[in-house]
Amino acid sequence: MKQENTHKTKISSNEIELVDFRINETINGEIYEGIYGINVAKVKEIIQMPETFDLPASPDYIVGVFDLRGVIIPLVDLAIWLKIKEREADLTYNKKRVIIAEFNNLKIGFLVHETKLIRRIGWDKVQAAQFSSNHHNVERGKITGTTQIEDGKTLLILDLEGIIDDLDFYSNKHEKKELQNVNKQFSGNVLIVDDSTIARTLLKKNLKKMGFNVIEAHDGEMALHTLNEIYEQHKENILSYLKLIISDIEMPKMDGFHFAESVKNDERFQAIPLIFNSSICDEFSEQKGKDIGADAYLVKFDAQAFYEEIVKILE
Repeated sequence: MKQENTHKTKISSNEIELVDFRINETINGEIYEGIYGINVAKVKEIIQMPETFDLPASPDYIVGVFDLRGVIIPLVDLAIWLKIKEREADLTYNKKRVIIAEFNNLKIGFLVHETKLIRRIGWDKVQAAQFSSNHHNVERGKITGTTQIEDGKTLLILDLEGIIDDLDFYSNKHEKKELQNVNKQFSGNVLIVDDSTIARTLLKKNLKKMGFNVIEAHDGEMALHTLNEIYEQHKENILSYLKLIISDIEMPKMDGFHFAESVKNDERFQAIPLIFNSSICDEFSEQKGKDIGADAYLVKFDAQAFYEEIVKILE
């Protein structure tokens, strides 16, 4: 007789809320309105263009820094970061807006041409980004996903986390990404679920230092398929074979919350420890992760905190 599952949850809708904003560019003499989105969970507020102060030796896409209620925040011109050439008329800032975003425990302002509305879109409607090299001059790796909106138009979801790696004045953050000292070695396998190749590579490197073998999945849908395959091969000893699941939240097809909910509602897998590893650092998301049944919620990426959390969970 199967044991009754007492951990049923239903708090995930597999949807993302996006702030829809626009960046204009000129292509062959025609004005093109680029449609972009950023996760609402990362947006703190939207303000008018503030007074800025120069930041010496900063990249060309840094407009400067500004004071937001006592916090000094860098202002990034997204059009320049994306390598989009602005129209002459767009060089005046009076109609532009600044999106104040917080992720990876950092606050950054993003200068955009216009903000429109908040959209709620199912993750199953989001496709992983695949572009030709000349797609509206947007560089590869700066778009994490695409989705169709009204009138056949395409909205591009920006991977704003990549900007942190580009900013020299956050270089001290880089030193924390790789594990230096490992006092305890583990064995077994870890399933990592993340649509970012860079994130998976970093996780794999640190997990291997701890002694784990790593199994990878690009999104929640693929991860569930992988879990079913693992169960078919190791159903008698799945808990000793698969020691841990580490999942991102923002992923095409199926997000991390929806994936984790499926895992924790399945008696075959619910005893496997699960850690969220996300750039989203708001209290609501952390509480949502706990309500689903995650064993920990970590903000990307502090290697030492990552290691200590795994030791605590597995011991």
